[in-house]
Amino acid sequence: MEAAGGARAFLEDVRVNSVALGPTATDFNGGAMRDEAEMRQVLAGQTALGRVGEPEEIGDAIATPASEGLRWVTAQRIEVSGGALL
Repeated sequence: MEAAGGARAFLEDVRVNSVALGPTATDFNGGAMRDEAEMRQVLAGQTALGRVGEPEEIGDAIATPASEGLRWVTAQRIEVSGGALL
């Protein structure tokens, strides 16, 4: 999707990127990743950084590609998972 959207958007000077999240301590799934220590431990063990992400880190990852500093970035899938897919 990013490539197709990015190519079309290029003609209009619009950037299209996506952010793919890993395990994050949020309200999703009833807050289980945030509130259940055992689940957090299991998921943390599956990431290179050894922990689940925090909502603020996800916000930073979403805001950064939208910044002027990355205006040359388009049609990218940005993984924010603490290295879960390494």
